[in-house]
Amino acid sequence: MLALALLSASLGLAAHTPTSTDNATPDYKLALETSQAVIGKPLGDYVLRDRLNREVRLAGYRGKPLVVSFIYTGCFEVCPITTRFLAKSVQAARAALGPESFNVITIGFNQPFDSPAAMAAFARQNGISDPRWEFLSPDARTLTALTRDLGFTYYATPKGFDHITQLSVIDAQGVIYRQIYGDSYALPMLVDPLKDLLSGQASRAVSIDAIWTKVKLFCTVYDPNSGGYRINYSLFVEIFTGLTVLGSIAWFLLRERRRRSHVL
Repeated sequence: MLALALLSASLGLAAHTPTSTDNATPDYKLALETSQAVIGKPLGDYVLRDRLNREVRLAGYRGKPLVVSFIYTGCFEVCPITTRFLAKSVQAARAALGPESFNVITIGFNQPFDSPAAMAAFARQNGISDPRWEFLSPDARTLTALTRDLGFTYYATPKGFDHITQLSVIDAQGVIYRQIYGDSYALPMLVDPLKDLLSGQASRAVSIDAIWTKVKLFCTVYDPNSGGYRINYSLFVEIFTGLTVLGSIAWFLLRERRRRSHVL
């Protein structure tokens, strides 16, 4: 049991006392390989139900990065701990990247028990009130497809489940971009892939706002002393200086070209 707990922790897996006679034997190496294998693949468009029992389509989250986590509401240790840690990480990420820059969904995988009402109670119990974080319930058929798409593995035991503890970061087009493991992790592990995705979106957009967003994201850096992100204003100065120098060179070359054309 101790060896299993240590192995689970090293791979970012939630151990829930797997002392069952269940036929499924946890294969942690395979679980990790399965999780990594879906990176770069699209997440399908599925219909789930939110805490008010309303239909929600995953395609409705396209256009912004999306963070996906799995829990089961009957878990009284690992799932609440990971959800509360994620809440702190999300709060820090929103402060660094913007309050509406990305969405979060948590999916209940123990069906039919992780109903909309059960997911709503789980969210309340863990103090989640973020308006861009929804708790969703799939039906059994949808759950099978979702876990396959996201590379999420879990095993039933008499006392709950053994499952890989992962966050999936999905890009604005619905493609799986990054997997993050463990009940806790360094903040840049979540923020940096989101920052990369948002920077890419800003690069493709042609507008002053997009350019400004790109500059802000570039100048937002992790401060290990505070454990959070801040804007490095020295980078603004360097960018401004560089643009000024380039502008001066361009103006000089243009002036010389005009002068020569007048001489000729």
